[in-house]
Amino acid sequence: MDVALRPFEDEDAPRLRRWLAAEHVCPWFEHPDAWIEEAEGRQGAFSWIRHFVIEVDGAPGGFCQYYPFACGGEDWNGAQPVAGTYSLDYLVGEAAFLRCGVARAALELLVERIAAEPDAERVIVQPDAGNEASRALLRAAGFFYDEADDLFVLEV
Repeated sequence: MDVALRPFEDEDAPRLRRWLAAEHVCPWFEHPDAWIEEAEGRQGAFSWIRHFVIEVDGAPGGFCQYYPFACGGEDWNGAQPVAGTYSLDYLVGEAAFLRCGVARAALELLVERIAAEPDAERVIVQPDAGNEASRALLRAAGFFYDEADDLFVLEV
């Protein structure tokens, strides 16, 4: 199975909306309209976020993004410094691609892109406490769990 990332395009918005509504995705991605707004605003107000479609053997299978944490206006970084910190989000939208290595491959590709950013020092991620699949994936990909701050960290 060949997994690749390609830039998100306008015509991907309806597909992203469908994925966000999928039973296996919607519990973890609240406020789907905000996700769509960010993706559609990628050329303007949200240009600091890098949005991608996960392709599996050339077919759209999911969505992912990364961003400099400092630009997000978030404050869940705990003891992790803001400078040099990036965060990411990912989802496998097509149920046929669940539990077959697509998420792991996409995560690795996303981390490679972050590591190529000149100021990147670390990636932090804070999946929902109930999202055991995502938490297990992050551990398998080399992230360590910072229990004090309830987030996953990977030095790049």
